[in-house]
Amino acid sequence: WNEIIELFRAGMPVRRHRCRFKSYERCFKASEAVDCLHELLGSNQNFGPEVTRDQTVKLLKKFLKNHVIEDIKGRWGKEDFQDDGHLYRFPPSSPLKSYPKKPSCGKEVIKFPDWNEPKAGTSQEHIPVKSVTMNSEMWYKRHSIAIGEVPACKLVFRRELTQTNIEEIWKSMTLSRLQKVLGLDSLDEVLDAKLVNSKYIVQNAYNVNKQGIVTLEDKSKELPHWILSAMKCLANWPSCSDLKQPTYAGFERDVFKTIVDYFDQMKEPLLTFHFFDVFVSVLGLLQKHSKAVEALQISCLLLPPENRKRLQLLVRMMARISVNKDLPPLSESVRTRTLMVQAFSRCILCSKDEIDLDELLAVKLVSFLMDNYQEILSVPSALKSSIEDHVVHLQRVQIKYAGADTDATFPPPSFCHQMSTDEFEYQRATGSQEPLAALLEEIIMNKEISMKDKKKKLKQFQKSYPEVYRIRFPTPEMEAVLFPEKTKQKPPILLWALKKPFQPFHRTRSFRM
Repeated sequence: WNEIIELFRAGMPVRRHRCRFKSYERCFKASEAVDCLHELLGSNQNFGPEVTRDQTVKLLKKFLKNHVIEDIKGRWGKEDFQDDGHLYRFPPSSPLKSYPKKPSCGKEVIKFPDWNEPKAGTSQEHIPVKSVTMNSEMWYKRHSIAIGEVPACKLVFRRELTQTNIEEIWKSMTLSRLQKVLGLDSLDEVLDAKLVNSKYIVQNAYNVNKQGIVTLEDKSKELPHWILSAMKCLANWPSCSDLKQPTYAGFERDVFKTIVDYFDQMKEPLLTFHFFDVFVSVLGLLQKHSKAVEALQISCLLLPPENRKRLQLLVRMMARISVNKDLPPLSESVRTRTLMVQAFSRCILCSKDEIDLDELLAVKLVSFLMDNYQEILSVPSALKSSIEDHVVHLQRVQIKYAGADTDATFPPPSFCHQMSTDEFEYQRATGSQEPLAALLEEIIMNKEISMKDKKKKLKQFQKSYPEVYRIRFPTPEMEAVLFPEKTKQKPPILLWALKKPFQPFHRTRSFRM
């Protein structure tokens, strides 16, 4: 909001205009404002050339309502801006909105829950062992087995983690990863951590069916059966399993209107008002595809399970309808994909105060969501594995040696030595190229894929890792050995087919003139 206002105020030319025999200084026509702002939005990386002139007019209406601009008589507060010749000007007061500033301190580290404080009545055998710096004497005791001495030791059972403890671990590690992916010093800029429900995260991660759709514990929060039937009808068109085949023209448009009306009546968007700033902050990562996908994966884990399930079903239906060539057009003037985005973007993402750049931001996010919905709306496997490993570590039985205030899970001290720059560069190159070379060899030796798919995979590999590919195939001849050209044998041409059939000699008479 602030960025667009600053660009608009700096780039909008103002001059003297006459209206009804009177001159007005430093003002501009409405149509000139539309031209200028439309050009600014089109060249801005957060919006792009897909911004339409109508959307620009809607944004200027928001500007007039929020006193970013005013008419030449000082009137504002209504959304009656039109693309015409009326005169407007900038108010003397600043229209910029206040935005939370980044904390002046260093990067905030989200703390994990601490369960090292013993409960009342807990025996000494179950008190978690505190880790300390290991000295030479402790090192000797830890490794005395190697020289034939076995010091006294005992097993230390860590305190059992409750379901609440595990849920808090999930919340802490999930928010920590989200902060890192977004590249923020603190999530306080975009999110109130107190509003994040740890139970929702765990339910979204584990309560899923074979298709990856969330299963709800409270069945009363499920979508109505008639809406599910309507969505399945359009998503699987023309194979409508729950409904009979349509018997009148325009049936599919009536079904689509029913779905749109149901989602329009929701009081809150599926991504919720609380997480609006989180999802908007992901828009800056869209050029970095993998980071944007991961950020949206984690952000969607924070949603209430019923919202996540409805989002999964709705976006999957939108994506299928957009590519279904058997489905008749749902609009005479708008392409099906554009219609999907326009119809459902507002019920997926919008802010509570319904100002700013809601429509433009929602269109951009929903378009990216439709193109990558299978990845985004699945549980991030790397995050899930790291959290599960951490929980297992906390529950693992430890060994405590007599006279040592540490546990056996501590790794032994490691020592390092300085290496030359050439050796470092060599290790860095070989360390990253060896796995890639193994992957390339696996593609080459794979006999289960067709030759066409193998060529396609190798082309992708060559584009991504040209150096590794060049080492394996230094010359085109070596590459050609992998794909020998098949010599097509032409059918033998029969000699008799080339000869004309025997024709008897006919004697002709000559006529002398």
